[in-house]
Amino acid sequence: MHTPVRPPQDAGASASGPYVQLVRPDGSRAPSSYDHWVSDVDADQLRSLYEDMVIIRRIDTEATALQRQGQLGLWPPLLGQEAAQIGSARTLRPSDFVFGSYRENGVAWCRGVDPESLMRVWRGNAAAGWDPFTVNMAPTQVIIGAQALHAAGYGMGVVADGTDDAVITYFGDGATSQGDVNEAMVFAASFHTPVVFFCSNNQWAISEPVGLQAQVPIANRAPGFGIPSVRVDGNDVLAVMAVTREALERARSGGGPSFIEAVTYRMGPHTTADDPTRYRDAAELEEWRAKDPISRVEALLRAEGHFTEEFAASVAASADAVAAELRSSCINMPAPPALDIFAHVYAEPNSWLENQQADYERYLALYGAEGDGGTHPADNAGVNGESA
Repeated sequence: MHTPVRPPQDAGASASGPYVQLVRPDGSRAPSSYDHWVSDVDADQLRSLYEDMVIIRRIDTEATALQRQGQLGLWPPLLGQEAAQIGSARTLRPSDFVFGSYRENGVAWCRGVDPESLMRVWRGNAAAGWDPFTVNMAPTQVIIGAQALHAAGYGMGVVADGTDDAVITYFGDGATSQGDVNEAMVFAASFHTPVVFFCSNNQWAISEPVGLQAQVPIANRAPGFGIPSVRVDGNDVLAVMAVTREALERARSGGGPSFIEAVTYRMGPHTTADDPTRYRDAAELEEWRAKDPISRVEALLRAEGHFTEEFAASVAASADAVAAELRSSCINMPAPPALDIFAHVYAEPNSWLENQQADYERYLALYGAEGDGGTHPADNAGVNGESA
């Protein structure tokens, strides 16, 4: 019998280059053929990107704290991935459509989703936190990779409509091992849809290192489907913006889909139910802290004379105000009516669901919404169900 061989964790899919990089971790410029894609980004725009990243990190840390305090059922932190989300989202038009996973709260912020709406799903108050057609972003998707299929289908609709809108779908490195993502790329390539597949390679699919999923860089898979791809430093907000602009231009001009692998790092847990200290080395985390996306932009702004302590204080105050609003709205969010659990289950009513709802209505009439409206028969029963 052969003993299975477990490949090294960094086999083929190393987090190092080659990839597109415009700003090094120390804040210095790295000359690149992609420079022209962001030549219009001036100091004010760069400061705006910095502010977005600081605010979404503050939202993220506040939501994590709320979950730890029992105010949210779960929270998927995005700590360390701010540049990948903000840099790509700020390239989109309002009419473009976004299909994200459960972690794209930074993208949602850029699309105009308010802090309270970001909390609804995770507090258990709604199946969808916002109206997707108000911000042109689909609700939170927790099924790994399913959003890629939705994006491919929406892209087919854009082609049928004859508009120059684009579609972008976000997913992690783990989702690239799912059939849904691969099937979506087949359809997108075959029907020449204007879809940008944005893979946030944060190095870990929960506890599974990317080297056990990909023996070559993930971006290398896309050309096999007939989709051009690029690998980018996902902690470099300008580089992310540059490659996303290129992909969107290809989509709008009829060039079909593109694939972006943003090499970044999940500095926090997979979700608040996860303990990453059980499976990853502390030295690895420290190595990535030195590549922090926010510190990088700050270093660039300082080096070019566009960063002051007054500006930093103003941004921090804005971020704290957003976090305070988030906390207040979360804690004061009214509980949904108990019967709402039957809403949005089926497109058309059916007797099976109606019978369940009727049973639950009778239960509520007896015991109340919290199950404490009366004495349950079992309360007077012994261990074996006999009267005590």
